[in-house]
Amino acid sequence: MSSTGTETATQSALGYEQARDELIDVVRRLEAGGTSLEESLALWERGEELAKVCRRWLDGARARLDAALAEREDGDEGAEQDA
Repeated sequence: MSSTGTETATQSALGYEQARDELIDVVRRLEAGGTSLEESLALWERGEELAKVCRRWLDGARARLDAALAEREDGDEGAEQDA
């Protein structure tokens, strides 16, 4: 399977909290050391993938928040014009 297919599967399968928790585990394992070069590289790649998943979730949450705030501001302006 290509890395793009793997990323897509990971993104659709993991929620933010799951990806974050797994990323924390990956970082701890890398910081602890004692792994082979191959295992370290695999952990690093997994960490990069998980970080992308987290970033997408956070970007999506930011977009939703921005949209809600813009909607609220539009509603406030409409109420002021009606007064």
